[in-house]
This record gives sequence, structure tokens and C-alpha cells, in this order.
Amino acid sequence: MTQISVERKHSLGRAAAREKAEALVDKLTREYDLKAQWNGDRVEVRRSGANGSIDIGDDSIRVELKLGMMLSMMGGTIKAEIERALDKALA
Repeated sequence: MTQISVERKHSLGRAAAREKAEALVDKLTREYDLKAQWNGDRVEVRRSGANGSIDIGDDSIRVELKLGMMLSMMGGTIKAEIERALDKALA
């Protein structure tokens, strides 16, 4: 199992960061067949072969993702895509 952890700082404030995270999660659920469950400022995401969470803080967003054996081979690509998507969403 591969563990991916990505954190990005922001100066948007929690409410604005959550709005951007919600838009990003909506996009990812459509594109990658993710299931998302919000609980306050944390969203749990899962799909076959992967599960994790996104935590929205006052000055950072943290993504934790565990990949199963099949997706582990693409761990570097998946991490790069998460980093790119976060950078774009927080710009």
C-alpha cells in the first residue's frame, strides 16, 4: 500500500479555502468516480483501490491518500496530479 501526503499553505481563510476545496472535490468525483463524504472541514474520499481525506485548515489544505496495490504503481503520477490540482485551485 502506498501513502500519499500533500499539504499546501494558503492565505484565503478557512471559508474561502473550503469553497475551493468543494469545487475541486466535485470535479474529482466526476472525473475519477470518487465518493466523497463531508464532515465539517474534512472530506473523506474513496474509490476502488484508494481512500483518504482532505482537511481544510485556516492556512493550509492537507490531502492524505492510501493507494491499494494496483494504483500504487501510479503513485508518483497521482501525487503529481494532486499537487497540480491543489496549486491550481489555490491560485
